[in-house]
Formats: sequence, C-alpha cells, structure tokens
Amino acid sequence: MSKYNILREIVMRKRNQSKNAKELQINTPNSIVEGCYVKIGGIDQWITIRGENWNNPVLLFIHGGPASTYSIFSPLLRSWEKHFIVVQWDQRGAGKTFRRNGKDGCRTITFDRLAQDGIEVAEYLTNKLGYQKVILIGSSVGSFIGVMMAKLRPDLFYAYVGTDQNAPDSQNLSYTLTLNALRGAGNTRGVQLLEKMGADQSQWSRKNFDKRNRLLVKAIKDVPNMITDLILPSMLSSPEHKIRDMMDIFRGMSYSLDHLFDELINFDFKKFGMQFELPVFIFHGDNDIITPTELARAYYDEIEAPQKEFVLIKNAGHLACFSRPDQFLEELIKRVRPLAPMSST
Repeated sequence: MSKYNILREIVMRKRNQSKNAKELQINTPNSIVEGCYVKIGGIDQWITIRGENWNNPVLLFIHGGPASTYSIFSPLLRSWEKHFIVVQWDQRGAGKTFRRNGKDGCRTITFDRLAQDGIEVAEYLTNKLGYQKVILIGSSVGSFIGVMMAKLRPDLFYAYVGTDQNAPDSQNLSYTLTLNALRGAGNTRGVQLLEKMGADQSQWSRKNFDKRNRLLVKAIKDVPNMITDLILPSMLSSPEHKIRDMMDIFRGMSYSLDHLFDELINFDFKKFGMQFELPVFIFHGDNDIITPTELARAYYDEIEAPQKEFVLIKNAGHLACFSRPDQFLEELIKRVRPLAPMSST
C-alpha cells in the first residue's frame, strides 16, 4: 500500500469503520459476542469472544508484537466465526489492557509472566464455554509464548498451531535474508547499516533492533506488507478502536519491548525442548522473511509430537493468517478442527 492509499484510508476511516461494524454483526441464535475485562494475573485484561455457534471449538490467539494486539484484525477473520469461537486477548502491556492498567498496573513484563497469564485465559475460557480444552494459536512473538504455554499445560489444548513461527537461528540466516532482501530492493544505505550492526543480534542494542526491523519491513516484496497492507489499514478501519486506543497500542508496544527485549533476542528454545505432548501444526507464509520460512521448517523437523504437520500458506509473508485468511481457515478446518469435538453445553 502506497502513502497515498494510507492517506485515503485515513480520510475514509469513518466509512470503513461503519462498513466493518455491519460485517461484524452476528445474529445467529446460538452466537456469542463479548468484549470485556477479565481478572487475569491479578489485573484487568481485555478479552473478546466471537462466534456464530457457542458449541464450536475455541481458538485462542496469542498475538505478536510484543504487544501488537490482533483484535484490530477481527473483520479479516469474520468467516472464521462460522466454524470457531475466535478469542482475542490484549496481553499485559498491550492495547486496551495497557490502557486500563498503565505502566504501574502492568508492572514488570516477562515471557514467563505472559505465558502464565495465557494459561489463566485458557482456563477462564474452558470454564466459561464448557470445553475441556481450546485450540492454541501463537503468532510471531506470540509463538514464543504459545510454545511455552503448550509445554507448561498441554492438558489445556487440543493442539498448538504456530504461525509466523519463531525458531532457533544459530547460523544467522535471518541476517543473511535481510541483507539479500535489502540488496534486492536496491537499498544500499540499508545494507551498509546492517553490515555495520553485524550478524550477531544478541549483541544488538534496542536502537539497532528497531532499525533492522524498519529496514526489513521496507524490503518486503511480492507478498502483502505487514505494516502498510495489514496493520495500518486494519487499525484505521477497526470499529472497536478509537484514536486513543491506537495511541495506547503504540505506547504499549514500546513499553513491552523495553521489558522483553533481552529475552526476545536471546530466547532459548533448548530450555523448553523439542518434545511436545500435544499435536503441533506450523502454518507458515511461503515467503516470510520476518520469521524466515526456512527456519520455521527446520524447527518443525526437530519437533517430536503425537501428531505434527507443516503447511505453507501460499503467496504470504508475515502475518499469513491475516493476509490469506481463507486458505488459513481451510487448513484449520481440515487439519485441526477434527481434534476438537463440539461442546455439549
């Protein structure tokens, strides 16, 4: 999306919000549409629950970022709500949870804390909706949290679905792919900046990390751009987010990354091991250079699980479930939904 199209989205904001609000309406007899604060980890955390049939399996999304709430994408997942109850959770430090609690209320944020919060959210959902388990989806940075949750409490989940899956990168492949993408885009200055930073991201400062991410997003080509084609248009057209909510999203992202930066760049997958006690699925964009597809595949190959499958989402990069929601839904229905029986409540 060009700068002109982004400006057009801003001008058309009210109209697009109204259109999405109509599309998000659910009028089926056994539906559930809720958005409320729930006491999780000792603080109020924002959760939305949407589905056409209360008895359908539950999908719990663990968003990325850090603190990049996915509730802005609800219109893109409207078709999913025919087959699943879709749950979006603004994590500690994210979105409406950050707005409610502020820095003092959110306190110190760690991956352990977020995983424990996520387990509480899953327990809340099973009690509320009458399921023994839910389906867990971890996306991008949320895939760290999702893996931790799946390892800590496999009894709570029918399956773990990783998308935009983070993975070990001992050979610095991500660095090489970023350099190649910048060279392919003709960004000589970007190449020079990245070469100056060096391949070992564990030695990067927060400032350099931010620089690399901005360069990488600009280098994306041939697939939807996660910022200009997905995040910004969805944020601007969300009927559930006012301008102040958008400001809180950005403030929460900065605050959360301040807390999580060291853990994020030094995450140790070996600490949690490669053996899972539940089915594991990796649904990954076939051209993702943010969390490289090749690394996700290598991680999948090492995983041991009762059942596992790797699926490429075609013509997709990062945030594949939002850029190609129809194919992603087809794969969920075909491969994951059979593991979760209908609720009897």
